[in-house]
Amino acid sequence: MTTSTTAEGTVPRKARRINLWDYPWLNPKLLIGASLVILVILVGIVGPSFWDVTLARVGASPLNLPPFWVQGGGLHPPGDPAHPLGTDNSGRDMLALIITGAPSSLRVGFIAAGLGMAIGIILGFTSGFLGGWVDNLIRTVVDAWITIPNLLVLVTLSAYMRPTVTVMAFLLAVFAWAGPTRLIRAQALSMREQGYVRMARLSGSSTLSIIFREMLPNLLPYLAASLAGNISWAILAATGLEALGLGPQRVPTLGMTVYWSIRASAVLRGMWWWWGFPIVVLIIIFNGFFLMAIGLDEIANPRLRGIKT
Repeated sequence: MTTSTTAEGTVPRKARRINLWDYPWLNPKLLIGASLVILVILVGIVGPSFWDVTLARVGASPLNLPPFWVQGGGLHPPGDPAHPLGTDNSGRDMLALIITGAPSSLRVGFIAAGLGMAIGIILGFTSGFLGGWVDNLIRTVVDAWITIPNLLVLVTLSAYMRPTVTVMAFLLAVFAWAGPTRLIRAQALSMREQGYVRMARLSGSSTLSIIFREMLPNLLPYLAASLAGNISWAILAATGLEALGLGPQRVPTLGMTVYWSIRASAVLRGMWWWWGFPIVVLIIIFNGFFLMAIGLDEIANPRLRGIKT
């Protein structure tokens, strides 16, 4: 075996080779999950350049067309290549609905989870680092807030408000901050006893400097994993409300597409493409964020990667 001589002795050359995939941020689960999410985002960004999204309007296409590869028969005419994923009973093109609906559903998740995470970071670090009566107050509020049946409240508010996409995102954000607050508080309680935090205190660093320059960077993988999970929760909650008919009526979303298919008895009529394609896109989104959360968790915890610590 080829060897090389160094000051420390003879070291096998193979042992000195660097495996690029050993770099933590090149985690396969993270890359696959991010690719799935980016694919859905690109469909919403690039899709309108290649497809007429005005076909998502009512009456813009023939009614009840199946996908182009379906020969038709029975209650349905044959598929038309001009509408590759078919149309619904209101004359809306399914491909146009997905191109316009997927970004709307993602926007709800990103806004709700982002606001919830921002509030959680502020309250969690404040509670865990300062301690005392501040910690007791924030912890009591969080524990009380978590006990509120959020689905019941969201259904009630949505029924009265008939929210837009943005308003629905803010409604979900009201219930998206408690979980991150508890997670960050627990981490902050542990980190404030670490040596580097004590040294920063002794050196006269301010509280904000210690939190945002010393503690926060060490929690970035945990925060990213929590954010990915919260985005999935927000999209699922929004889709559930929309499937009940409590979402935006004039803006195409994946959940509202499922609602209209349920209302029109698409399952009984054999129009599987009406509800099937939106559900497939939702599955891709959920799997993408799930894999991202697992990958980020492995990056933050070396033991999950099989590395001895």
